Amino acid sequence: MMWGRASAALVPGFFLAAGLMGLACWTLPGPWQSTLVPGLVAFFPLWICVAGAAFAFASGARAWAWLGGLAIASLGGLWLLQHAGWVQ
Repeated sequence: MMWGRASAALVPGFFLAAGLMGLACWTLPGPWQSTLVPGLVAFFPLWICVAGAAFAFASGARAWAWLGGLAIASLGGLWLLQHAGWVQ
């Protein structure tokens, strides 16, 4: 049971943290290039928080479902921002 939550922390947790950090970097004022280094520095603690949250779920399937769904939503938000022309 713990392996399901651990793998959810690693795989969709990584993509969720990447999507959230991308949204934060792209929505801040100014060019996104100026947020690259702070975003990379803040990514690892964010991923650790998401990974810790994966162990709060009752089962690995729920952790995969929630973290996977949120990861898809965050990466979809990045895609929508780019294709709407709001960011370059």
